[in-house]
Amino acid sequence: MTSTHTNTPAWLLLQDGTLFKGLSFGAKGTAGGEICFNTGMTGYQEVFTDPSYTGQVLIMNNAYVGNYGVKNEDVESDSIKISGLICKNISHRYSRMVANDSLENYLVSNNLVAIYDVDTRALVQHIRSKGAMNCIISTELSDEKGLREALVKVPDMAGLELSSQISTKEAYTLGDPKAPIRIAVLDYGVKIKILQCMTDRGAYLKVFPAKTNIDELKAFDPHGYFISNGPGDPASMDYAVKTVKDILATNKPFFGICLGHQLLARANDIPTFKMHHGHRGLNHPVKNLVTGKSEITTQNHGFGVDPEAIKRSDKVEVTHVNLNDGSIEGIRMIGRSAFSVQYHPEATPGPHDSRYLFDQFLDMINNPQTP
Repeated sequence: MTSTHTNTPAWLLLQDGTLFKGLSFGAKGTAGGEICFNTGMTGYQEVFTDPSYTGQVLIMNNAYVGNYGVKNEDVESDSIKISGLICKNISHRYSRMVANDSLENYLVSNNLVAIYDVDTRALVQHIRSKGAMNCIISTELSDEKGLREALVKVPDMAGLELSSQISTKEAYTLGDPKAPIRIAVLDYGVKIKILQCMTDRGAYLKVFPAKTNIDELKAFDPHGYFISNGPGDPASMDYAVKTVKDILATNKPFFGICLGHQLLARANDIPTFKMHHGHRGLNHPVKNLVTGKSEITTQNHGFGVDPEAIKRSDKVEVTHVNLNDGSIEGIRMIGRSAFSVQYHPEATPGPHDSRYLFDQFLDMINNPQTP
């Protein structure tokens, strides 16, 4: 793929036959995935590099994207992870003096196909009504027949296992080896700032590949276990559910975020389901049922924990709920030091209302009797 001028036509075809014409921005080519939208107004670079977006074509709901350029440090992984990008308006110039480059150059260097001059408000309303579906973006294909032929090759997100594909291939460590707290991290697509939130609190981390077994994890002699966010369908990850069960059997403190939250539920025989269109953005209200306080949260998920099944569980209780739709946003095991949240408390981008959860995890490690 190569760079494209912004007057080059581009096409967007949805699985239900809806067709949009726009202009190319970034790399030329054809790209597909599950279409989804993010409601945040800032933090686009962190969003694009979030591994949980693997396999998805992203609509940015903000009217303008690219106005503050890109900065080398503003990333959550080593590269862009979205499959494609859809925008209303793009900015060729950027105003942030500390930025390293323009968004368009960044997209080209990451080989990402993007389309703009699309009515994203209408597109988001369509998805909110019809639900998430696959789509294709192309600067090469302009006829609907060719677009459809490319679209049928895009795999469905339901039943798709992606975490083992993007997880680290080799274990690595972060933080001070002399730190009094050691945390084993299972990487299913972990964000950099999640790890930083734990090292900033004085923890020494060892980050393991997705399919690491319990014996390798225990060899690190950790004081606690962290299960990361990641892409794909948790129902396709029996290997991870087994590992979570093995971790829980150690009776050591456990914390899961996003996919880690769903895996904790499945390890307790609570199923997950594919949501209608998911939650993505940095302005989602959540209520903490333990404290009664509300939090404005950062979210990125297309699967959820079954609310009816959890009502029948005698092992798990709900700790957080989404104030928009009542969906489950947090759980904990009764009488155990194991908890998880569906949203992203590291909040990059987003408000820091929920970073207390990292303190809660460290408190569990420092005070083993804390439930």
